[in-house]
Amino acid sequence: MSDAEMQRETTRTGMPPLAKRAIGAVVAVLVVVIAYFVLAAFVPRWWAQRIAGLAEGGISRGILWGLVFGVLCTAVPLVLLAWTWQVRGWRFHRGLQVPLSIIALLVAVPNLMTLSIVLGNGNAAHAGERILDVDAPGFRGASLVGAIIGVLVFVLFLVGVARYRKRGRDLRRARGELERQRIEDERIEEERIERERLEHRGPGEGSPGAPI
Repeated sequence: MSDAEMQRETTRTGMPPLAKRAIGAVVAVLVVVIAYFVLAAFVPRWWAQRIAGLAEGGISRGILWGLVFGVLCTAVPLVLLAWTWQVRGWRFHRGLQVPLSIIALLVAVPNLMTLSIVLGNGNAAHAGERILDVDAPGFRGASLVGAIIGVLVFVLFLVGVARYRKRGRDLRRARGELERQRIEDERIEEERIERERLEHRGPGEGSPGAPI
């Protein structure tokens, strides 16, 4: 058996690509599940303590920080994701879409951590709720209101962008129509001048074989 045949035989006896992808998917799922349980036991309490340090027990500061996080951490990720969708037709869009998606996810993390406190059922989530109730009153409700405002800001942003693009298209169309009208007017004027010139010529003027 030649070396090439031995190499093909070794390749055929290896693990099929489908099996490799299946094992990779199982490992990825296990990593995500483990990370979820680890973070669920740590993040809600830790985030509540950070917010408590910002609010310092005051309801006005709790509401203010809730609005800030709610608005910014909702509107900015949505704008970044919209931009990610818009650049899909660019030549090197992959190199831009991946960083934009990662940045959008990072900016949305504060809202996701607040959501882990509100929707969580573990001890850490309950501890986070108690910390927010005592040391950052009004933060959770203000975060919800801020998230709604952030969505409205994003919608207004989309409307503004759409109107700006429509205005640009209308201006280009109007310029094109004006240019076509100018060319048509010049053509008509040239024809009129040519007719007048022919009308003012004498009967025999310009005739090649006319007698003098």
